[in-house]
Amino acid sequence: MNAAAGLSGNLAIALAAAAAAVAQVAQGKALDRALDLEGQALAGPERAAAQDIAYTACRRLNLLDALALRLMKKPNPSVDYLIRVALSELIDHATDRAHIVVDQAVCAASEIAAGAFKGLVNGVLRSFLREQETLLRELRADEALRLAYPRWWIERVREAWPDRWEAILEQGNRPPSMTLRVNLRRSTVASYAAELAAAGLAARQTGPVALTLARPVPVSRLPGFAEGLVSVQDLGAQWAAHLLCGSLVAARPGDARLRLLDACAAPGGKTAHLLESIDCEMLALDQDEGRVAAIRINLKRLGLSAQCRAADAAVLDTWWDGAPFDLVLLDAPCTASGVVSRHPDAKWLKRVGDLRQLARSQRRLLDALWHVLKPGGKLLYATCSLFPQENNQQIEAWLGQHPDARHLALPLVSTPPGAPQPLLHGVVDQLLPDAAHDGFFYALLGKD
Repeated sequence: MNAAAGLSGNLAIALAAAAAAVAQVAQGKALDRALDLEGQALAGPERAAAQDIAYTACRRLNLLDALALRLMKKPNPSVDYLIRVALSELIDHATDRAHIVVDQAVCAASEIAAGAFKGLVNGVLRSFLREQETLLRELRADEALRLAYPRWWIERVREAWPDRWEAILEQGNRPPSMTLRVNLRRSTVASYAAELAAAGLAARQTGPVALTLARPVPVSRLPGFAEGLVSVQDLGAQWAAHLLCGSLVAARPGDARLRLLDACAAPGGKTAHLLESIDCEMLALDQDEGRVAAIRINLKRLGLSAQCRAADAAVLDTWWDGAPFDLVLLDAPCTASGVVSRHPDAKWLKRVGDLRQLARSQRRLLDALWHVLKPGGKLLYATCSLFPQENNQQIEAWLGQHPDARHLALPLVSTPPGAPQPLLHGVVDQLLPDAAHDGFFYALLGKD
């Protein structure tokens, strides 16, 4: 059941805020930025409900577009997205809370143009309730509407993963788990698990420093979060630091000469995890100064330090001092096709042509960053993508042009008893999304 279900009178506020955010996604804005609700006077429950409604609606946005087209005689920019988010809520709550959703959507409409659209919103939603079964059956006969993905996306996933494509797409439409990364410089997994238990939060260990909560909670409820004991980071994303640090012949604590580069670092989760794992000199880059500021904020909370700079990692003369790096992490820009449960807007913001453009950007970064890696050093190429064009095909083509590069076997990482075992999907570098983690690709490259 979603966060809006118990709000009743406050649901109107949440519906209006969610509608505004989804409208911005339809115009090309990322959902997390569209959901910046700081300028709106929303209480905690209203804010949580608005976010939940918006994310749920974005997961099925093409279906909501089709429903609105069937139910409305012509578009009405004033209430189009209020109707869409209300329809989304009715799909999930038509039997138990339909009257509340309709009533509160009408209340939200009453704030628009002196209530001129109350009748329209009421009529459309009640028409849907009368025809729901027939409408949904007819529309879901279309594969793209049934699966809630663009047609090109479905085709690419089916081509890449013919035996698992439906499970992958279904997982992308489920709310993600909430996994924490314990900061071993300030706590231990066992002691922090005890703090969670004392706070009434059930969790289980799912990775070397990972605890997955039984259900997501606001970070304000996490004991010691402000003091840097823990961070929120998906289990799949945590493998970046484990694999890169595990690739060292031997750990070298206290060796300040070990130089690391996180080339596309914002918002700093992987940077922080690396710094929590080994002693090193770290340079964290990102093109956007505002996102670099976010890296600094995250590191400060965790009691960590790194040199952080705003620069295009592929333009070496704007940031590189000529001193080579021992380890490089390239978390390359990609389609985000492996993290759509967490970023459902990616399905609608990306186009098939973006695959080619992103592949060119990835190749440009790989070519440039290979120059800053010392002989004997290692570069970990990472994406949160499921598409071979960004992953194994990219690496195979790149290796063909770099005779001094070797595709290394990923190091074994010990996992807790009963925890999910990673990287077991046939392609050694590909982590497919499931209930435990998002989808990621990792390729470890060694320089002769």
